Amino acid sequence: MTAQPLTRRSILAQAWPIMLGQTTVPLVGLVDTAVIGWTGDAAALAGVALGTAIISFIFWAFGFLRMGMTGLTAQAHGRAAREEVDGLLVRGVAAGVGIGVVLVALQIVLVPAVFALLAGGGALDAAAREFVTARFIGAPAALGFYAISGWLFGLGRTRETLALQILVNLVNGVLDIVFVWQFGMGARGVGLGTAIAEWVGLIAGIALVVRIAGLRALLAQRAGFFHGAAWKRLFAVNADIMVRTIALLALFLWLANAGARLGTVQLAANHVLMQLVSIFAFVLDGFAFTAESRVGQAVGKRARAELLRAIRLTGEFSLGFGLLATLAALLFGGALIDLLTTNVEVREAARSVLPLAALAAIVGVPAWLLDGVFIGATQGRALRNAASLATSLYIATDLLLRPFGATGLWLALLASYFFRAGLLAIHLPRLFATVAEPPARA
Repeated sequence: MTAQPLTRRSILAQAWPIMLGQTTVPLVGLVDTAVIGWTGDAAALAGVALGTAIISFIFWAFGFLRMGMTGLTAQAHGRAAREEVDGLLVRGVAAGVGIGVVLVALQIVLVPAVFALLAGGGALDAAAREFVTARFIGAPAALGFYAISGWLFGLGRTRETLALQILVNLVNGVLDIVFVWQFGMGARGVGLGTAIAEWVGLIAGIALVVRIAGLRALLAQRAGFFHGAAWKRLFAVNADIMVRTIALLALFLWLANAGARLGTVQLAANHVLMQLVSIFAFVLDGFAFTAESRVGQAVGKRARAELLRAIRLTGEFSLGFGLLATLAALLFGGALIDLLTTNVEVREAARSVLPLAALAAIVGVPAWLLDGVFIGATQGRALRNAASLATSLYIATDLLLRPFGATGLWLALLASYFFRAGLLAIHLPRLFATVAEPPARA
């Protein structure tokens, strides 16, 4: 488990499997959207959009199982602490599966509570409820898979992560098509296909990490599994990341609800365009995730020069690919909209704000990259404060721009990326100051 040299070539070698694997995530979202969209049922498409936002809010509230695991693992790897690396994996997977089981038990309370807060009703709510209920079946697997992914990212094992991601998303896409087109299950079929794919991913992930770490090494963690200090550190580091994640999820849930207030057609159009934005975010996350790993290793080694170089190299690639993504969206976004839905009204509504959605690729780069930097450094307080304030500023901006309809909605989203990046950048000097170079050896 030796670290790779910090060069442009090594950064790109580490990032491209993440980019390819992350691309398959929104591609499955595209399949989900297209499978429903080609039926011409705008209510079902809007229901999947609203249901996806709800599930993302609930599941990704525990996204620290992926993000915190990456930073902690990378830092332990930087210190060459092999036993700590293995212990983090075992505790992380156990925590993810355990929290997922609790979520399954609590869905009877959670689902009605969430729908009571959202603007919808009628066929829209019915479709969204079917999707959400089916997705809850995969909660333990999804959260356990978060921990495995974070552990692999922390070690820089991006090709293995790519293999797992492709497997999960292929299973997801195939099952969605079968359940919706073959069995006519609608939104419930999309949710069930994703839930089954998540269980396939967890089983395959466990098999993979056992091969990497060794069964004997993982079993050796049994003696210290209930070690209080280790569990306390795991959740202490991740508590702030959890608040940060909830704040950002609240932002996107507000966005989905703002679309619902504009009507079923606009909500469906926003969902189509968010597939485009998701492609930007997931692809560019290849460099953000690489930053998490490289920054974490630099912090673990107390190497300030390496930290600065990791930020600079990943930043160069992020900006370049962000510009290319914006241009591609402007050129091919209309064709993508036509591919995803046959509904004429939804197509027209999506095209009217396509240029604003395309700008998200370049506007979001600083926010996505700095997220990776602070996650890798496990600077949870900075992440928490920046996300909480950025979400508050976004909501205020959205309320101010509400008279401008869909245009105002997308302008507010773009502003949220500026808020996040600026508020995180304020904490950079403090981060650099905390990473002191180790004393020179004689």
